[in-house]
Amino acid sequence: MKWSFASAGLIIMGLFGLLVIILFNEITVSNEQDYYNLKTATEASMIDAVDVAYYRLTGDVKINKEKFVENFTRRFTENSTFGEGNYSIVFYDIMESPPKVSLRIIDNTNTYNIYNIETDAQIVNEITAILDGYK
Repeated sequence: MKWSFASAGLIIMGLFGLLVIILFNEITVSNEQDYYNLKTATEASMIDAVDVAYYRLTGDVKINKEKFVENFTRRFTENSTFGEGNYSIVFYDIMESPPKVSLRIIDNTNTYNIYNIETDAQIVNEITAILDGYK
């Protein structure tokens, strides 16, 4: 009888441990995917937003703010988790010349019920990127 209770307790502890691992796995994998998506989308959007006519006239690199925001939101949503994430994009600073952008992505994860308490997590990724070129 005592071994059956010990076995049941071990199984319950194993299931609880598996639940905790799954919860943290989803948060960390989502964070890593968001970071690399943020990094690549920012770099590609800055290159796409370069004002080529201004560069040909002056030789200085300059980006267009509106074009950057449009390209970034399009690229980020195309490569995100296909509608699973609840993202908020905050643009802090966009300088046209010299090209510099600062932005933050906030991902609200799913709501979990642990002991009848709703728990959610906000994953925040922030990046500051500078586009530089050689003359």
